Amino acid sequence: MSDTQDKAPIQDPGKRDFIKRTTALSAAAALMAMVPPGVRSGAWAAGSDAPEKPRLSVGFIPLTDCASVVMAAVKGFDRKYGLTITPSKEASWAAVRDKLVNGELDAAHVLYGLIYGVQLGIGGPKQDMAVLATLNHNGQAITLSNQLKAKGVRDGASLARLVKAEPREYTFAQTFPTGTHAMWLYYWLAAHGIDPFRDVKNIVVPPPQMVANMRVGNMDGFCVGEPWNARAIRDNIGFTAVTTQAIWKNHPEKVLGTRAEFVEKYPNTARAMIAAILDASKYIDDMKHRAEVARVISAKSYVNTDYDSIVGRMHGEYDNGLGRKWSDPDYMKFYNGGSVGFPYLSDGMWFLTQHKRWGLLKTHPDYLAVARKVNRIDLYKEAAAMTGTPLPKSGMRASKLIDGVVWDGSKPAQYADSFRIKA
Repeated sequence: MSDTQDKAPIQDPGKRDFIKRTTALSAAAALMAMVPPGVRSGAWAAGSDAPEKPRLSVGFIPLTDCASVVMAAVKGFDRKYGLTITPSKEASWAAVRDKLVNGELDAAHVLYGLIYGVQLGIGGPKQDMAVLATLNHNGQAITLSNQLKAKGVRDGASLARLVKAEPREYTFAQTFPTGTHAMWLYYWLAAHGIDPFRDVKNIVVPPPQMVANMRVGNMDGFCVGEPWNARAIRDNIGFTAVTTQAIWKNHPEKVLGTRAEFVEKYPNTARAMIAAILDASKYIDDMKHRAEVARVISAKSYVNTDYDSIVGRMHGEYDNGLGRKWSDPDYMKFYNGGSVGFPYLSDGMWFLTQHKRWGLLKTHPDYLAVARKVNRIDLYKEAAAMTGTPLPKSGMRASKLIDGVVWDGSKPAQYADSFRIKA
């Protein structure tokens, strides 16, 4: 078309309106043709369900359970939903928190309890947060030092006997004050009669630094995600006293977390991100892919450790460093038939009960109201529909923990107050 033709006025108003409508429809059709069908099937916002922000920076800590974020990017599950995810390796959970809060990260592979701590202002600056999905169940552990092994310690009961018989400043490390590893460590110690604040000392150490700190004698034990428990055994500096799945079978662990403000501003992006993570999680849980996943995440840009420290426990093959080897059916799972990703209200509430138990919360919050606000079940359901992921019948689930106490979310304040050992 010539410049003269392009600029020629259209005198017929009806013809002008027809051309405007046709042009608009053609542009919309062209736009939607570029959006994957899975994205187009979701709820519409402002006339389109395409991601409002297609390029994302998603934080992670060097741990085995960062795999779904990494594989979503490496295998192109993000592009299926119109996204480009750039995994951003972070040094500590405090760094993840700060970058989430100030918007340097769009979302993150993050500790469940960290998100709830920020929501209530007990784990950093108070800000409304969102849990979009659960990333994995199981797969953490508590490692004790060879110095304790030399004293006859093999498990929680023998540790309790030693702490009582030979008083000193026993030091245990976890990864963040309101996080999952702190809660597993405290729960396990208390279940064996050890007060985690009065009988021993606890400190915070970033996950990749756990092994090095134990090697130089800075702690007697630590709770962390894999592969750092397996690495401690390979380096012959400690042993696995208990896996976290033995504390709580199919416990919630890391989540896909972000700010509530991000979700409100970019709902289509959040939904597409959940869908990409679900597809990646499904891929990882196909056991024929696990060796490949272990090799990918072992790289320097991700976990930065040897492949062998990752792959064994990724397959559920455990060696506790005390001569016992077993195949654990409750190994780290990312999808598990679709049961992992759903952000159960009762899971979020459990962390609040433990925050209250240990004095991080001074009064009882409205447990259910907080969980309903943080856990974005609405967006998760839409992403589940996009990916063919089944949904549970309820937002609550029941579990029996290592001390025989059942948690089902029904009476959270009573549950939080029921423990003999507490702040």
